[in-house]
Amino acid sequence: MTKVYLSALLATRYTKVCNRLIDILSKHNIPFAFLEGTKDIWCRDYMPVQTPSGKLIQFKYDPSYLKEPQYADSRSDVKHVDKVNNINPIFSDINLDGGNVVMYENKAIITDRVFSENPDWENDKLVDELSKLLECEIIIIPAYKPYYDFTGHADGMMRFIDSNTILVNDLDQDLKYMKKDIIKALDKAKLKYINFPWFEHKEKGNKDHAIGIYINYLEVGNLIVMPMFGVEGNKDAEAIAKLKEVFPNKIIETINYNDVALQGGLLNCTTWVVKK
Repeated sequence: MTKVYLSALLATRYTKVCNRLIDILSKHNIPFAFLEGTKDIWCRDYMPVQTPSGKLIQFKYDPSYLKEPQYADSRSDVKHVDKVNNINPIFSDINLDGGNVVMYENKAIITDRVFSENPDWENDKLVDELSKLLECEIIIIPAYKPYYDFTGHADGMMRFIDSNTILVNDLDQDLKYMKKDIIKALDKAKLKYINFPWFEHKEKGNKDHAIGIYINYLEVGNLIVMPMFGVEGNKDAEAIAKLKEVFPNKIIETINYNDVALQGGLLNCTTWVVKK
C-alpha cells in the first residue's frame, strides 16, 4: 500500500486547494493522512526519504535558504515531527531536503546544491555516503543559481519516466550554460531525456513563485496529478498532452494549485509518499 501524507497546515491555510487534492486521491482510492507538528506545508523537504528497500532516512533539515531570521518559525523540527507522527527513521547528519532527491528504483538525482549545504564533507565522500544511505546510484546535476531557484531542488527540474529516461523542463528554453551542463550530467549517467513544457510567468513582486513548472507533479502508484495554471501564456494543453504521451498507461488528473504555487512550490513539494 502506498500512502500520501500532507502537512495539516495545508488543510488550514489552503483549504480549497487541499480539498481538491483530497477529492482526487479519494476518487482513485489513494490513502492519505495529515502530518501534525509541522511548521510549513512543504513536507517533501523535511520528511524522511524512503529507500528502495523501504527504509526511511531522515536527513538534517537546515537549508541555507531558511537561514534568515524571518524564516525561523517556518523551519520544522524533524525529530519532533517524526515523534508526534509515530515515524521511526534512521537519522543522518547530512543536510539535504527531500525535494532535492528525485528517485526511481535504484537511482537518485540530486543537485550540486548538496555540496554547499554540507561544507564539512568532501564531495566524493558525501556522494558515497548518500549512495550507501539511499541504496542508490547518485546522479549529480547542476543546480540553478539562487536568483533563478532559491531552493536548488531537483524536483522542479526533472523526473524519471523509467530507469533510463528523464522528463526534463524543456532545455531548448533554458539558459545555454544550464542546458550544456545538464545534458553533460545526464550523458555521464547514461540517461536519455525528453523535453517537457514549462513557461515563464511574471507575477508582480513575486519572482519566487512556481507558476509554469508542470514537472513538479504528484506521482503515486498509477496516478499522476499535474498542476494546470490557466494564466496568460500557459502551456496547459501542451503539458497534459505530453504527459499522456510519455505515461500512456497512467491515470492523469489535473488540478489548479496556483494558490500554493504563488508561495514557491507545487504538488511534489506538498506531499510525502510512503510505501508500506
